Amino acid sequence: MAAPRNIVVDTSRLVTRDEEEKKSMDMSCAAELDSPTAKRFKEGRFPLSSWEFAAAFGVILVFSTGLFCLYLSMPPTEYGKLKLPRTISDLRILKDNLGMYAEVYPTKFILGYCSTYIFMQTFMIPGTIFMSLLAGALFGVFRGLLLVVFNATAGASSCYFLSKLIGRPIVNWMWPEKLRFFQAESNVGISCSTTCCF
Repeated sequence: MAAPRNIVVDTSRLVTRDEEEKKSMDMSCAAELDSPTAKRFKEGRFPLSSWEFAAAFGVILVFSTGLFCLYLSMPPTEYGKLKLPRTISDLRILKDNLGMYAEVYPTKFILGYCSTYIFMQTFMIPGTIFMSLLAGALFGVFRGLLLVVFNATAGASSCYFLSKLIGRPIVNWMWPEKLRFFQAESNVGISCSTTCCF
């Protein structure tokens, strides 16, 4: 018969599962606070710095000035016929009205079309699908496709730039509790998915 064994357990090194989860959550929260994108906003204070506000205002001013100058340079007879198309019949009417202007002033028209499309895409104004169809109707399939791809990419990039620049601080300022709740929910979901995989 074998002799009984004495087992010595060092209880000072034992860590419960709750303490381990708390420690990992504290480390992940500390990592989030140390990240360069994490900004802390003071309650009641406008969240945008003067540089961010100036950049956002500059983008809006450049687009508005460019569109206004193009609008003023058009022949006076076209003012009443210009409107953003909302239906296919509006698109046909606009194509008929702008077809002659596009043939007489092709550079000015393309510049105006691109400016309008990028402005609409940047500020998420509905109607860019009709602007895409208008490009195909006025310029043909190949040139219209190139214009639409360029304008959609430039407008989406500009929209992302503005959202990254001023969207995050404003959301953090307006709804900090909801944002923390969603971040906590996503952290729980991430930790659950990583523990289930292992």
